Amino acid sequence: MLRTMTALLLLAAGCTAAGPLDLWVDGAFGARPQVVFPGGKPARGLQVEELATGKGARLGAGDVAIVQYTAHVWDGGRNRLVDSSFNRGAPAAFPVGALVPGLDKALRGRTVGSRVIAAIPPEDGFGPNPPRGVAPGEELFYVVDILGAHAKGVSVEAGGGTLAGVRVSGGPRPGLWVPEGPPPAGFVTKLLAEGQGRRTRAGQLVVTQYEGAVWSLRRVFEATWASGQPKAFRIGDGSVIKAWDKALVGVPAGSRVLMIVPPSYGYGAAGLPAAGIKSSDTLVFVVDVIAAY
Repeated sequence: MLRTMTALLLLAAGCTAAGPLDLWVDGAFGARPQVVFPGGKPARGLQVEELATGKGARLGAGDVAIVQYTAHVWDGGRNRLVDSSFNRGAPAAFPVGALVPGLDKALRGRTVGSRVIAAIPPEDGFGPNPPRGVAPGEELFYVVDILGAHAKGVSVEAGGGTLAGVRVSGGPRPGLWVPEGPPPAGFVTKLLAEGQGRRTRAGQLVVTQYEGAVWSLRRVFEATWASGQPKAFRIGDGSVIKAWDKALVGVPAGSRVLMIVPPSYGYGAAGLPAAGIKSSDTLVFVVDVIAAY
């Protein structure tokens, strides 16, 4: 029988005890959980339990789940922690449909506000080529709190605008046009539409849709709208290019931002060869700030 010991918040949320595992998880939703493993090795096969059931949106394939999580190797010995969003300092983005099979099965169809635990055998995990810190054949154990869900195609309903000759059309998927001629010498940005959400803060995980173009080529090199799936980044701590840190910190969620990015605010002397960006290239971005966590 799966025995779960949770904080009063989880008990009030309707946590149930069921399943073949003998395991304890303690802590409130959204807080770092404490996991007490039983002696011996875990039972084989994928085991999933929902400790708290949320009332938010339901996760489907193609959605991006924003989560707090911990991941252990469950070996019946040290049961070592191998990854944690709490150690990273911000929630994580889990693209449903592109996770390891066991985690996809555990999260698909769950609702925002839920806490899910999953014991994942190797065949439903990383298989024979796991990441650093996990050996082939090791069982994983996840505790996942689902903070948010962002559907494929989510966008900001906003108008367009111009900046230094760059034009952006309005609508849920804006078009981006770069003019001929030289770009501005410095970094410039413009808030095309101001959202009604909370302002972003340095260190937060920000969910975005965006399109980026190389000025000299007048060519888009990346667009999340093309795939429909938003992407999430930490801002204000150097995790993204300097322009994004400058332009997106302090912007309310629901905003649309346009920026023109000289090399010193972009990829610098190294450029980004994989995207065809040279050290001398000025870039243009239009970014929808969907949410911040």
